Amino acid sequence: MNIKAILTAAVIVTSLAACTNDNNSAEGTEFTTEVEQQTTTDSHAAEAAPSAPALPPFTLQNAHGEAVNLQSFKGKKVFVNLWATWCPPCRAEMPSIERLSKQVDPAKVAFVMLSLDDDFNKAKSFVHKKKLDLPVYYPGENLPELFNVQGIPATFIFNERGELIRRIDGGEKYDTDKYRQLLK
Repeated sequence: MNIKAILTAAVIVTSLAACTNDNNSAEGTEFTTEVEQQTTTDSHAAEAAPSAPALPPFTLQNAHGEAVNLQSFKGKKVFVNLWATWCPPCRAEMPSIERLSKQVDPAKVAFVMLSLDDDFNKAKSFVHKKKLDLPVYYPGENLPELFNVQGIPATFIFNERGELIRRIDGGEKYDTDKYRQLLK
């Protein structure tokens, strides 16, 4: 194999497996994705482990500029996805999240698509152009410790009591029976 082929393969693998924020946020956070890493709790367990992280108090801004506290979604399962328009794996998984959101009861599940773009207008424009109905939010304050991840996309699913029941680091296909059952 020649060096050009090796370098081309390395560039392709790197671009598919990593989202690095070249425009580091004000907090100086660099985002890289570890696609194969997945930390989960048993999706069929009725109760999360006692030490399961909880839905953090966290102020978000919705697309209309209104402040919303993440804990206001408690009582529903909460699907929080950290993403950005500059992240190819994030953009790739959004249609499957959209399809999943259409297959679950909105009275029982809240979707929070938390944009980590430097400019929230980019995220709002992206979902509008792609004709996505997913609710997009922007951090209204510094990210809570739980959401200070090494890479995006990163997804956190909380049960009705606000306990973390699933964490997914990296891109995923969400419109599957596994996730529909988890969000029942």
